Amino acid sequence: MRRSRSKSVSKIRVAMVGGGIGGFIGEIHRMAMRLDNRYDLVAGALSSEPERSIRSAMELGLERPYGTWEELIEAEQGDIDCIAIVTPNDSHAAIATAALEAGYHVVLDKPMTRTLNEAVTLAELALQSTQMLALTYTYTGYPMIREMKSRIAGGEIGSLRAVSVSYRQGWLSSAIENEGQKQALWRTNPALCGAGALGDIGSHAEQLARFVTGHSIQSVRGDVHSVVGGRKVDDHATVQMKLSEGIIGDLIVSQVSTGERNNVEVKVYGEDGALTWSHGEPDVLALLKQDGTEHRFHCSVNRAPSGHPAGFVEAFANIYSDCANVMQGSDGMIIDAQEGLASMKFIHAVLQSQESQTWVEL
Repeated sequence: MRRSRSKSVSKIRVAMVGGGIGGFIGEIHRMAMRLDNRYDLVAGALSSEPERSIRSAMELGLERPYGTWEELIEAEQGDIDCIAIVTPNDSHAAIATAALEAGYHVVLDKPMTRTLNEAVTLAELALQSTQMLALTYTYTGYPMIREMKSRIAGGEIGSLRAVSVSYRQGWLSSAIENEGQKQALWRTNPALCGAGALGDIGSHAEQLARFVTGHSIQSVRGDVHSVVGGRKVDDHATVQMKLSEGIIGDLIVSQVSTGERNNVEVKVYGEDGALTWSHGEPDVLALLKQDGTEHRFHCSVNRAPSGHPAGFVEAFANIYSDCANVMQGSDGMIIDAQEGLASMKFIHAVLQSQESQTWVEL
């Protein structure tokens, strides 16, 4: 996950594909870029509709608006260092491939692609490329998730036994896609998203399990559901996991847990204790000891003084800061194409397991 490449530049000039005004994740990317002032966002093709794309770019004050991403990639060679891709999943592979082949670094929203076959091809290209491809798995940017990873690697809870990850939302508890809700429309359309909850938030959850433990997922058994009637993608899944070195795991992802907002929890159990983290209290890491005592560690690594909580945008900005480090030739912790491929293998295996009702190896 740690790579150092590319030339040194004073400020990274970036173009964005997707993420026009009115969307959610595009503005998160832009805020994250601005937070440490290491990027200049100067160009964009912000919509699949050319007129809307240009209008959005002009409203954002970008120097060079484009109607299509193809025009952007061709015109900006030599002027732009990096392409940030924040489109629906179905176009990730095509845009990232064209950008890498044209010599750009790529920051790509997760999951890496819509299908496993696309992910395999893109990962092979990224491995051969001298350019960086990094995925924005937001929760790996939280300081206390990184602290959790470090403490586990340092042996603080002893030999690992189990990992449990849950990610529950309630925003798709009713068929709001039928009412034209923009985010729901593409996230419940299999032609655009591939998998549903598994691809959207399940990719976060399984990647967190691998990130904090440092172990790969070797096989899965999935129980996958479309709870809302008529929905064409999964909206709730429970997964049993077997990780390397005999570690067992469980994972729950749901977008139909009525009343839940964005409830992410990670728990890792070892021979000598456990470490737990919750998105509801992101600046706290809890160490549970065998005698029943609990020790709480508070984040002291943030842009503001300790006691001023780091949130979602700061976590995103940490990822962008690491990407900037790598693009400028120093060290950074990035989630690369091989990690993205591992996520796609997980999603594919869980869906295969649901179909076969058996354990499936990744």
